[in-house]
Amino acid sequence: MFQNIDPKTLPENVFSLIGDRWMLVTAGTPVHCNTMTASWGGLGVLWNKPMATIYVRPQRYTFQFLEESDRFTLSFFSPQWRKQLAHCGAVSGREEDKFAACGFHVADAPYVQEADLVLVCKKRYWNDLDPAHMDPEALEHYQAQDYHRMYLGEITQVLRRV
Repeated sequence: MFQNIDPKTLPENVFSLIGDRWMLVTAGTPVHCNTMTASWGGLGVLWNKPMATIYVRPQRYTFQFLEESDRFTLSFFSPQWRKQLAHCGAVSGREEDKFAACGFHVADAPYVQEADLVLVCKKRYWNDLDPAHMDPEALEHYQAQDYHRMYLGEITQVLRRV
């Protein structure tokens, strides 16, 4: 069971939440969606609204769902789900139903019902990262020149497991 909370009341350290614990980025509809594990992103304020920033490479299957959707969700889990999150980052949804393989269930937004924390986001902006604006250290992440697309989403709902 989830409770709606104000984004300003999140007690977690967002650097640890995203970078250490990871998250699932999910987009599409409850009937046809995909999810992927991410550890790059951010939370903050833009245009006087709580926002989430995610980065997705164009070859990821979730990319097409993000392109076709006007919203996405970020799901955060307790450590017991680490193996499933690793699986969702290593296997493409083109090849298998990752939800079924991990024992996950999809809820309305769509998001993963087994999560402890879910951010529902309305897509407000996107842009491709431009290598002309990257320093050499950042370019090391793009040997294949497959630059991420950045998505900014207004956080419209925060769900915390109770």
